[in-house]
Amino acid sequence: MDTTPDISAAVRRLYDTFPFPPDPLSDEPPPGYNWRWSWPDAYNFCTGQKPQRLDIRILDAGCGTGSSTDYLIHLNPEAAVTAIDLSSGALKVAQERCRRSGAREADFRHLSIYDADRLEGEFDLINCVGVLHHLPDPIRGIQALAAKLASGGLMHIFVYAELGRWEIQLMQRAIGLLQGKQKGDYPDGVKVGRQIFDSLPENNRLVKYEKQRWAGENQRDECFADMYVHPQEIDYNIETLFELIDASGLEFIGFSNSGYWQLDRLLSKAPELMERAQGLTERELYRLIELLDTEITHYEFFLGKKPIHKIDWSDDKALLAAIPELSACMHGWPSQQVFDCNYHLANLSSAEFEFLQGCNTRSVGEILADVEMGLDEVRSILSKQLILLTPGKI
Repeated sequence: MDTTPDISAAVRRLYDTFPFPPDPLSDEPPPGYNWRWSWPDAYNFCTGQKPQRLDIRILDAGCGTGSSTDYLIHLNPEAAVTAIDLSSGALKVAQERCRRSGAREADFRHLSIYDADRLEGEFDLINCVGVLHHLPDPIRGIQALAAKLASGGLMHIFVYAELGRWEIQLMQRAIGLLQGKQKGDYPDGVKVGRQIFDSLPENNRLVKYEKQRWAGENQRDECFADMYVHPQEIDYNIETLFELIDASGLEFIGFSNSGYWQLDRLLSKAPELMERAQGLTERELYRLIELLDTEITHYEFFLGKKPIHKIDWSDDKALLAAIPELSACMHGWPSQQVFDCNYHLANLSSAEFEFLQGCNTRSVGEILADVEMGLDEVRSILSKQLILLTPGKI
């Protein structure tokens, strides 16, 4: 029996009751940055170079209350942004959020991801965060979005991981059992869930996990409801994740939290095991990492629609001719201590600082003529996403 309409209606009711995310509205632009929502930085991460165009079309697919939309608008001032969501209540908040923050007008649509084909044209960047895992048919959802992605375009996705959400799954089921026929009454579900946590012993595993990971944000009923009383959730592992990705017909470019997916952070003390792992496929390696570190709660990654032209800058001549620009997603500049795109503190050497001061107008080779540092150090700066490169004439 096809229950898709009933499930979609239940999801809509949840977000009409508890609009999510419950980020406060502000009369100022959103604080900080998220480089995944900055087209130049995302494109640079995926291809190794700055995009040729900034006047692109962006789709925020499942925008909720518009926190992501607000960032997408402010971080991409030349782009045209469209935002869709199933919940009319969440959309109203999204529109008010962007109006108050001073964001230029976006095209908000009350629309399911399944119906993305109703939108005109194609999009260069599609953002879909925390949505596909709440669809009755995520494969249908990702295929609907893939059909709207322009050639050479990127899609940024965030979905749940099953291993790090094991305790959450147990609490969801417990709340459902105690609600009985009242399941689907979301305020009652929040009430029951909070009563359970208040009643369980302090050393209970569910209580400890909640306090360690989620208690801060779950003070808000909207967050608690989204986590524990959601009517539809599909959690993934590496194997099922790539089934979803393969069904999209798009190219997997990489996880945006790439540092997590390095095996040496787990097995560097065992060189023999590291050598054995060299025989694994990329997907087998990812599976091994998540089996050894079961706290991952989500996957965040980029897909692309071919052709995706990538540059790795291993050619010295090409790197010397490239024009470097400072990333907009760098906080604290100008200083020898800056926060990189992931809010990690980067301590710059005097030479690195001098190199960054020379960016935006000259080629790498021209800057290095006045700075005592080598190309390996330039590549290190690039790996930290402090600069974007535009190919030059060799």
